[in-house]
Amino acid sequence: MKNKVMGGIGCAAIFLLASAHAAPVPGAAGGKFEVSFPASAHAGAITGRVFVVVSTSDKPEPRLEAGNWGDSGPFFGVDVNALAADQNAVIDLSTPGSPVKSLRDLPAGDYFVEALVNIYTEFHRADGHTVWLHMDQWEGQHFNRSPGNLYSEVQKVHLDAAAGYDIKLSLKKEIPPVEVPADTAWVKHLKIQSEMLTKFWGHPIYLGATVLLPKGYEEHPGARYPVIFQHNHFNLRPPFDFSTEDFPASAALRQSLNNLNRETGYEFYQAWNSENFPRMIVVTLQHPTPYYDDSYAVNSVNNGPYGDALVKEMIPYLEAHFRMIREPYARVLTGGSTGGWESLAAQVFYPDFFGGTWTLYPDSIDFRRYGTVNAYEDENAFWEPKHAWVEVPRYIMRTAEGQDEITIQQFSQMEDVLGSHNRSGEQIEIWDAAYGPIGEDGYPKPLWDKKTGKIDHSVALYMRDHGYDLSYNIRTNWATLGPKLRGKIHVYVGDMDNFYLNLAVYKLEEAMKELKDPPCDCDFQYGRPMKGHGWQPTTSANLVKWMAEHVEKNAGGEDTKQWHY
Repeated sequence: MKNKVMGGIGCAAIFLLASAHAAPVPGAAGGKFEVSFPASAHAGAITGRVFVVVSTSDKPEPRLEAGNWGDSGPFFGVDVNALAADQNAVIDLSTPGSPVKSLRDLPAGDYFVEALVNIYTEFHRADGHTVWLHMDQWEGQHFNRSPGNLYSEVQKVHLDAAAGYDIKLSLKKEIPPVEVPADTAWVKHLKIQSEMLTKFWGHPIYLGATVLLPKGYEEHPGARYPVIFQHNHFNLRPPFDFSTEDFPASAALRQSLNNLNRETGYEFYQAWNSENFPRMIVVTLQHPTPYYDDSYAVNSVNNGPYGDALVKEMIPYLEAHFRMIREPYARVLTGGSTGGWESLAAQVFYPDFFGGTWTLYPDSIDFRRYGTVNAYEDENAFWEPKHAWVEVPRYIMRTAEGQDEITIQQFSQMEDVLGSHNRSGEQIEIWDAAYGPIGEDGYPKPLWDKKTGKIDHSVALYMRDHGYDLSYNIRTNWATLGPKLRGKIHVYVGDMDNFYLNLAVYKLEEAMKELKDPPCDCDFQYGRPMKGHGWQPTTSANLVKWMAEHVEKNAGGEDTKQWHY
């Protein structure tokens, strides 16, 4: 995001009034921030994690970019336990930071700073563990936007560790509640409390759904419809970004959409509303957890029984409130990235419940390619096996042109600063939480040490043996799964996926080609050349048509005319 230049005499006056230059501390090289909150801002003590974010600009507010790789200014975090009103949490030169490791490493100069606190809730879980985590407030575990979290005013300060400084920041502001979009004739929003998950966590836990209805739904009260269940990161947008408003696409956006074979939300609406388009219902499922914006839609010893909760609570609730065909052939899956992994996982873990998956650029589905890491054989996630004279880092992100951008070590460091005990709410640590075992402290046991990169192979084997390596799961259980999955698996990814996710897809395809009795009859397609994360082989509207053809083909004599009008 580009910084904006502030202009005008009035703005300049406000800017100067908001500035607070810290006086040097005589004879004491170093620096620290003292962060507190007044009793008027929050009732009771706070357990959580306090952050200070440093930026060269106040537009946007520094906190709003915290943790966004490439956009975030340096940020520093420290745990607090029962912090009382007006008591200080101290962030100093010893406090870990990202991407700058210490306040000591900040060049002397003027900066904008802002503090915030991610407030934790105490969970007494049914498995006997007591853990402190951030309870999602229907924002998708974005701590810097989560309702109830506190933050300070932005201040302009001069930081110079050589001269020393002591800056006080007060968390006087509270993030307001999320505004759920209003329902329309096309789009409905639901939220229910899950009995299964509430029992596991010892605290109310909610599932949600955004439902897109077909054209003519109200005018054809006797019709029942097949359903596309779409998985994604938590969001409240309509499925496939459906929009009845035509927002002009910039030239850059248009080029990006064309490169990925995607359309705008309005173009999807035009297809959805056309006369000969398949009449189906689409549901985006929402299942944020105390660990992440999304549960990965499977049962987990750390997350709880999210897979069962979706299949046995959320979907039956939807089928009771909307005219859905309650048959496996009429329930199909799709999703991209995290949602891509989930769409394949749901099909594999619940093969009798769903009728097919159109899996897009999924998170690693074969842990021999856990990104760029072989979870079973590599000793260290940060470095390639040692060469004679050089250390070669492993990366977690690249451009579609092949330029490496972020190392696994850098990303792990960021997560380590965002939260101790696997509480970062970020990508690597939700894999630990969703796939891995429970550690001795009651929190997820990590696959690799976030400071050293050393891989714990006992964790890798746990993940594999509990089915989360989907490739291993499929090929070792094919005798049982084969008859249920034949012809139901479609996987699409770009050959230069920005997160190297194509590497695991290659492994899965290799394994699937060897399966017999029955053959897989799978569909693998790769975007070439230089197609990155988000590529799909055709538009979303055409994907819906492919799914509709599959449903009709597998209806087994059921009357499909009712949803053709």
